[in-house]
Amino acid sequence: MEKGNYTSVKEFILLGLPHAEELTIPLFVLFLFIYVCTLVWNLLILIIIMRDPQLHTPMYFFLFNLASLDILLSSVTGPKMIANLLEERKVISFPGCVIQLYFYHFLASTECFLYTVMAYDRYAAICHPLHYTKIMSKTVCLKMASGTWLTGFTHSMIHTVLTFRLPYCRSNLIQYFFCDIPPILKLACSSTYLNEVVIMVDIGIVTLSCFVMILISYGHIVLAILKISTAEGRRRTFSTCVSHITVVMFLLGPVSVIYARPQSIRSMDGAFGVFNTMVAPMLNPIVYTLRNKEVKSAIKKLRERHVASINT
Repeated sequence: MEKGNYTSVKEFILLGLPHAEELTIPLFVLFLFIYVCTLVWNLLILIIIMRDPQLHTPMYFFLFNLASLDILLSSVTGPKMIANLLEERKVISFPGCVIQLYFYHFLASTECFLYTVMAYDRYAAICHPLHYTKIMSKTVCLKMASGTWLTGFTHSMIHTVLTFRLPYCRSNLIQYFFCDIPPILKLACSSTYLNEVVIMVDIGIVTLSCFVMILISYGHIVLAILKISTAEGRRRTFSTCVSHITVVMFLLGPVSVIYARPQSIRSMDGAFGVFNTMVAPMLNPIVYTLRNKEVKSAIKKLRERHVASINT
């Protein structure tokens, strides 16, 4: 270790999920299946939205962004975790760890902000239908989407810099399946108090703010739905929001549990982490597809065009 430079760790070893050694092959097959399904289903969503003019609306523009984020988010941790299941020495370089942590928080926080924007879109569509096209114009949608990506970029940069400014000269064993802030802070040689405060305040404020704004949007939506005279009208209107509510819970639930206690690592965090990084990105397109007649109709038309092209 060089004098004045305490960062002697050049690589980290990812210990992975607890008790994974006992189920190496089944977990390998399961996670590979999940990852492939995530790529295929989200790519299908992207193709459908691009090729069907009827889906060129604000709601599907944001869904296009969500599918892109899900592909990238699952790819940040998925391939490395799957490969490590078959490796004896699960190594990740120091720069690789920095990159993985940065992109995970960049994409996850961007997705959190995007859910908030999608809630506002549903609010505008249901509560102000006559002015919806003006409120959610193409320019506004582009600005909102760009804002979510830019805010996620900045948010992640802050946490990455704060995490890796610390000296790391203890064990290089990360008690997790990818490089995330809580398990890495356990390896620091100096006080992590500032990091823990920033995590609690920043991630807490971000998650809570997103959740509160989503609640406010849906509060107005519920009031608007209650004013609809027919039960069928109320059911049809609310059904357009159910998919969004479901995917919001997929993200915010695990995030709240994992980062509520930065220095505490529990065995259940691995399950929440896997759900957040792999399972939720796979389920999101299923949730939107199964409950959405427009998407199912677009898939049917795409399949019919494909069959027609083969026959000709």
